[in-house]
Amino acid sequence: MINGFLSLNLAFAVVVFISTLFLFIGIFYSRKKVSLNTYLVSDRNEGVFSLSATLIASSLGAWILFGPPTAATWGGFGSVIGYALGTAFPMILLIFFGKKIRLLLPKGKSLTELVLKKFGKNLFKLIFSLMIFYLFIFLCAEVTAISKLIYYISGLNVWISASIILFFTLAYVLFGGLKATIRSDRIQFVIIILLLLYLIFSVFLQNNNNLNLNIFQENFIKFDSKSLISSFQFGFVFFIAVAATNLFHQGNWQRVYAAKNEKILVKSLLISFFIIFLIVLFMGVTGTISKLNGLKFNEDLAFFSIILNKNDILISLIILTFSLCLTISTVDTLLNSISSLTIVHSKDFFNFKYLTNKKLSNIVLILLSIVCLIIALYQFSVLYLFLLADLLCCACVYVIFKGLYQKKVYPCRSLLLIMIGLFLGLLFFPSIDFSKSLLVGVIFNKSIFNEIFTNSLLFWSFLFATFSPMVFDIIYRRTK
Repeated sequence: MINGFLSLNLAFAVVVFISTLFLFIGIFYSRKKVSLNTYLVSDRNEGVFSLSATLIASSLGAWILFGPPTAATWGGFGSVIGYALGTAFPMILLIFFGKKIRLLLPKGKSLTELVLKKFGKNLFKLIFSLMIFYLFIFLCAEVTAISKLIYYISGLNVWISASIILFFTLAYVLFGGLKATIRSDRIQFVIIILLLLYLIFSVFLQNNNNLNLNIFQENFIKFDSKSLISSFQFGFVFFIAVAATNLFHQGNWQRVYAAKNEKILVKSLLISFFIIFLIVLFMGVTGTISKLNGLKFNEDLAFFSIILNKNDILISLIILTFSLCLTISTVDTLLNSISSLTIVHSKDFFNFKYLTNKKLSNIVLILLSIVCLIIALYQFSVLYLFLLADLLCCACVYVIFKGLYQKKVYPCRSLLLIMIGLFLGLLFFPSIDFSKSLLVGVIFNKSIFNEIFTNSLLFWSFLFATFSPMVFDIIYRRTK
């Protein structure tokens, strides 16, 4: 669906300009020889502003334009709160886990190094594969989302926008690594905040689309006939899924190690928590307002339905620039995260003898970028794979992060606990159409289950995946 808010040529010019701008910024900071320490952890020398800016910019991709507003249309305001807390709360968890991992591995570069050291190779390979899978799915989602948005507002072919954004960003990541990513993130952060303030002004003060904003206060929670319990069930799912998954984001761990000292790390994470929460909350509220005003739109375009106006080219340009900055700041982080994991574990996982760590990393990045581009071209939906990656992370989160505080861990028991969580989670994990699951509707007839299960498959799936490893661990320890 093309709405023609911008001309094709103007949209193309903006995409090229913004992508080229950050390409030059990235190359500028890569002009000197980049050491491996610079490439992976930015010399462990970042201050509060740089660290806060890069944590925020890299956490807020184009997904915030689609995810939180869509969550509002699905599950009410409770899901918006859950989404916002789930996105921001890992920053609080990283205060504790980040300080701990810096203490255990002062010269470390990733979470997986500690997993390898404490849990052994089998569990390491599982976590490594999980992190690469999640990062790749996230990359595909970002590139697909931005190309879809640009096509929606201008009709620019998705392969053109996706190719320019992906490969221009890839170019400076290959050379500059984390240092170039953080330097570009600082500029992207400033642009994102300034444009976001204008968008907030446009929605709530200018109100060019004549929306009834008071209706939000009148229908604070129950705006679409969903019960309060259902609304906060969605919120719980989003909170657990997003929070757990972000703990396995290599980009976050690189930034934990990039902090100059512990005090800077804590201050930056606290700042990031509050700003990320408020931004995601605002985006969710736009979905609520759109739904309450009865606007006709696809669920994932709720935000754009209340702000875009064919008579206002400026707002369309701001939306496009805002979206590009969000996307590029996330795409460079994802690419660098995949690259850093490949470099750090080239011998532990890949066992290649004839390629240097960096060359292998470059080959992996280029190949994955090509696959990502193909997925973006065909506009495949990656939401289901995203949910699957979230489920995998939820099954692992208790075992891995409890292990940080244990002097002795038992790799076989740890792996078994993860498998239990994954098995129980998959029993309730919904099919693509969300109508049934392996247990509810396939193994057993759906009619024998209470509505509390059949109407909330995703909720039970994430509940069992997250908490069953903890329950079985407690039972084992008490019966031992």
